[in-house]
Amino acid sequence: MSNLFVLSIGFLAQLFFSARILVQWFLSEKAGKVLSPSIFWIFSLMGAYLLCIYGWLRNDFAIILGQFMSYYVYLWNLKEKGIWKNIAPILKWVLVLTPFVAVCFVLCHVKTFIQDFFQNDTIPLAIIILGSIGQILFTLRFVYQLCYSYKKGMSVLPGGFWLISLFGSLLIIIYGIMRLDIVLIIGQTFGSIAYMRNLWIGHNNMVMNDEKL
Repeated sequence: MSNLFVLSIGFLAQLFFSARILVQWFLSEKAGKVLSPSIFWIFSLMGAYLLCIYGWLRNDFAIILGQFMSYYVYLWNLKEKGIWKNIAPILKWVLVLTPFVAVCFVLCHVKTFIQDFFQNDTIPLAIIILGSIGQILFTLRFVYQLCYSYKKGMSVLPGGFWLISLFGSLLIIIYGIMRLDIVLIIGQTFGSIAYMRNLWIGHNNMVMNDEKL
């Protein structure tokens, strides 16, 4: 499979991720507070699906791990936003079952999977571990967001979400540089700027609320 085709999938995935941040950023700037728009979660799911394919084609366990961990959080937020019920049943089944099918495929080809993803001479194990740590930290933001939103009874993006995003993103940028992965470098660099801006918007909103009190 051509490298250009693989990169195209990766950049398309990052395009969805960048679009979600741009829309969320624009709407938050306009409202003067951090928002959690429905389109954010739609683009998140589309980007995750494609980036997981990209990671598979690149034999990159760290990328796949990160997308698998956040995948069902995206689905939960779509449900909370009332979008899930409007999705065609066949598409729902595809979205829900895709991770299970992928896991079953790996279990049926464990030896090949280990050789390609963990015993690959082009990717030292230490770099895989670093990338996995970055992806785990990056994904924990959605675990935090899920718990926070569940307590609030609605889908929101709290300040802690953006702080965890920023630290995880920086680790992934380092990993991307080590792997010479332009898709990760560009995507996470842009994301880091948006995360810092959301932290600033959230801070300003808190200050304004305190002043009103």
